[in-house]
Amino acid sequence: MKETSQDSRSAPLLREKSRLMSSSEIERTLVRLAHEIVEKNNGSDDLMLVGIHRRGVPLARRLAKLLETIENKPIDVGTLDIGFYRDDLSTRGPRPVVHPGALGFDVNGRDVVLVDDVLYTGRTVRAALDALIDHGRPKRVQLLALIDRGHRELPIQATFVGRTIQTTDREIIEVKLEEIDDNEQVLLMERID
Repeated sequence: MKETSQDSRSAPLLREKSRLMSSSEIERTLVRLAHEIVEKNNGSDDLMLVGIHRRGVPLARRLAKLLETIENKPIDVGTLDIGFYRDDLSTRGPRPVVHPGALGFDVNGRDVVLVDDVLYTGRTVRAALDALIDHGRPKRVQLLALIDRGHRELPIQATFVGRTIQTTDREIIEVKLEEIDDNEQVLLMERID
């Protein structure tokens, strides 16, 4: 098993327990999720995908391409940086630098699918909802998570889930995407004390 440390200042030392998804499994899962989005929304009229910064963004872009192929029409994709909206900033180390920005599209009256890589406590999604509402009033907001690992602290549930993986509090799910990590897989990691 491989041991890694993301940042020597504060990140925990991690040990790789197993690979949960390969590149091809991620791609097949996204194809399935794209079809579920079309089915649940009766097509893609007024549909918009919004990727939660960081790894939700490339996932949203990939899903949009798949939806465009299925529906034969373009799908708007926005990016949401929720750092300023987090309610746990004091527990996450130094405060992040906040860069205000727009989604790039009007969300008013639209069906929005928020896209994130891992759903865990629900705090990221809560922050994303706050940020999204600051941009306008969507008709409906649905959540898509590539991985749902449980352990919710808030009453938040994904509409679309790639895979549900039960984890312990000592375990971490790492999603690696080609666009960000030059690598494509989902790993189950464990903290080493």
